Amino acid sequence: MKSTRSFFTVSLLCTLLTGCSLFWKDFNLVNASYEAADALLAGITDISQLQPREEGIYRRQPILVTSFVNIDNLQESSTFGRVVAEQIGSRIAQQGYQMIEMKMRTSRIFVQARMGELVLSRELREISFQHDAYAVVVGTYAASKESVYVTAKLVRAKDSIILSSYDYWLPVGPDTKKMLKKKR
Repeated sequence: MKSTRSFFTVSLLCTLLTGCSLFWKDFNLVNASYEAADALLAGITDISQLQPREEGIYRRQPILVTSFVNIDNLQESSTFGRVVAEQIGSRIAQQGYQMIEMKMRTSRIFVQARMGELVLSRELREISFQHDAYAVVVGTYAASKESVYVTAKLVRAKDSIILSSYDYWLPVGPDTKKMLKKKR
């Protein structure tokens, strides 16, 4: 009887510990990024379906994507912010939209804060103009102890109007935690 109770106790402990450890595993970041991209695209209208004078987006209008930045320091990104941006850009390209590859440029592009509003940096507007980019994918993330919260936006380049946005969160497992760490 005593050995049965011990076995039951050990089994219960193992089950509880395994259940707890499931929360600390990483979600599939690729799937989460693809869902974010699909949601951004679902929030816009293909211009071919619009009435005259309405604005939309053609699949052939180039879109830029920027590294997602830390909400507490808009001049800072991380491996996490760069990977999420890459995956969202990849998915948008898979959906038939023209994506401009920004890694080939030497300058860094970030969203800047000004009077509480997020606006596109002048450099980003200039690059958008040079490439005739219609829109830019920008994003922020905020890391907490157990989660990372992400906001992705598709912004019209000429006037910073948000065309579409999507918010989501992911648990911070070991992979995500490592990608969020600052390089020293």
